[in-house]
Amino acid sequence: MKRILITGGAGFVGSSLAVLTKQYQTNVEVICLDNLSRKGSELNLARLQQNGIKFVHGDVRNKEDLERIGAVDWLIECSAEPSVHAGYGESPSYLINTNLLGLIHCLEFLRQSGGDLIFLSTSRVYPIAKLRDLPLIPENRRFILKNTDCKGVSPRGISEDFTLEGSRSLYGATKLCAELLIQEYHQMYGMRAIINRCGVLAGPWQMGKVDQGFMALWVARHFFAEPLQYMGFGGEGLQVRDVLHVKDLFRLLQIQMQQISSHSFGTYNVGGGNENSVSLLELTQMVEECTRKTIHIGQDPKTRDADIPFYVTDFTKVNQKTQWQPEITIPMIIEEIHTWIQKNATLLRPIFQV
Repeated sequence: MKRILITGGAGFVGSSLAVLTKQYQTNVEVICLDNLSRKGSELNLARLQQNGIKFVHGDVRNKEDLERIGAVDWLIECSAEPSVHAGYGESPSYLINTNLLGLIHCLEFLRQSGGDLIFLSTSRVYPIAKLRDLPLIPENRRFILKNTDCKGVSPRGISEDFTLEGSRSLYGATKLCAELLIQEYHQMYGMRAIINRCGVLAGPWQMGKVDQGFMALWVARHFFAEPLQYMGFGGEGLQVRDVLHVKDLFRLLQIQMQQISSHSFGTYNVGGGNENSVSLLELTQMVEECTRKTIHIGQDPKTRDADIPFYVTDFTKVNQKTQWQPEITIPMIIEEIHTWIQKNATLLRPIFQV
């Protein structure tokens, strides 16, 4: 029986991948390690237990917590301080120790005991200033990317060829440092590893906040009649991101795990792409139609240090390698999140209330 360890396994992405793995694979043991630091992550423990998933209350910052789990066939590294705004105006120690030192502990664990790695990196490894410099025009309730000869930019979005020169926030820096270490462990020790630079991920059981998880936050604030704000870039809600359902991510990981013997290392941009992109203004209209509720949405024109106006994933490289592409649309994601909140309103109200 194969053993799969998911770090950050009580978080939204980790727990979702764990549950999906058990639902689609019978002959596998799934272990989830998590320190339960994020508000609401404890609500996922019942889901893990119901699906026969072993939960270990531990922390990637403590290498002993990994060692006591024993050898695994796969480690899916989902543990992270996930906010791009982390570290601004505060100590960066938790961010750096979790995202970077924790990854080092995972690498050493695999080097010593064996096993392959899937690392969930981020689109925020790309520099903030370079993304802000993209030629954008406001059109039809969103920013539109104009034609440009900028390397790594096309009508499909941002590819892996986009520049890495420049500042990207401490969050993005920890993820890029982690990528470089993984590459060296692959080269030096033959460790097989896949790096997925994920854009916005969404789906049920995401405890969305202002700085991370905006899809769930938008639906929840409408459902519970709580206020929202369009923040940054004039407060007009024109900024655009693409969105990927966590189940589509799971489908990709299954393919990558099957192909690891022939594709032992790779770095890929992974996201919803153009067809699954949305501005905040467009999202508001979709959520209003789904929930049949309208709320007050204020405007804060001030742009925060790490905010970007546009990011859409060009997933051509991973598509060519795996033939994978997203299947779940943004309206489907909204509807699924709404149904989840309806069914669990009492449980979720304290998480999403202002």
